[in-house]
Amino acid sequence: MKIHILKIAKDKIKAAVRFLAALATTTLLAVQKLWAADGNAGINEATTQVKSYFDTGTNLMYAIGAIVGLVGAIKVYKKWNDGEHDTGKVASSWFGSCIFLVVVATVLKSFFGV
Repeated sequence: MKIHILKIAKDKIKAAVRFLAALATTTLLAVQKLWAADGNAGINEATTQVKSYFDTGTNLMYAIGAIVGLVGAIKVYKKWNDGEHDTGKVASSWFGSCIFLVVVATVLKSFFGV
C-alpha cells in the first residue's frame, strides 16, 4: 500500500513538473515575441521627438547668438572708447562668433529638412 501511494505521489509530482515546464516555455515564448518586436516603431518615435526639439534648439542658438552679439558690442564699444589698438580684432572675433551661431543653426535646419 505504501509503495502504491508513493508511486501516485511521484506521478503527480511528474505531472506538476511537466505542467510548470510547459507554462514556463509558453511564458518565455510570449516574452520573446515582445522582445523581438519590430524596432521601426521605436526609431520613428525617436525621430519624431528629435524633430520636435530641433526648432527649440535652433531658436536657442539664435538667442545665444543675440546675447553674444550684445556682449560683444558692449566689449568693443568699451575698447574703442578706451582707445585700445586691437579693437578691430576683438570686433571681428565677436561678430564672427555671432554669425557662426546663426549660420550653423540655419544650415543645420535646412540640411536636415526640418
